[in-house]
Amino acid sequence: MRRRHELTDPQWDFIQPLLPSHDAKTGRPPADPRLMLDGTLWVLRTGAPWRDLPERFGPWQTVYHHFNAWRKDGTFDKVLLALQVRLDRDGKLDWDLWCIDGSYVRAARCAAGASKKVPGRTPANPRTTRWAAAAAGSRASSTW
Repeated sequence: MRRRHELTDPQWDFIQPLLPSHDAKTGRPPADPRLMLDGTLWVLRTGAPWRDLPERFGPWQTVYHHFNAWRKDGTFDKVLLALQVRLDRDGKLDWDLWCIDGSYVRAARCAAGASKKVPGRTPANPRTTRWAAAAAGSRASSTW
């Protein structure tokens, strides 16, 4: 039974040849690549931390290792390109509208562990005083 966020059999059949093979005959048996990809997709789709990955995908460290290796070796780029080619061939991809969102939200310095106060520097957002707001022609607000 296919669960939510997991690949269907036709999807897996399309992607499987694009994943690197593990031909090593020694050591621990390799992890199931489909399970590793399903675990990666679960994390990416839910936005959950790696440590919250459900146990059915195996150890989160193993799934993260595969994600990181596939990202570095260009596996995900090959999958994306193959999907683009297939969608374009089937007439389902409008190149005028297709894009990847590269935006991001910058966190405050303190979110990364930096000090909230910078000695010798004026605060980035000084408080507006009542007289400054009145001089600027602003109307009274609930914060006055």
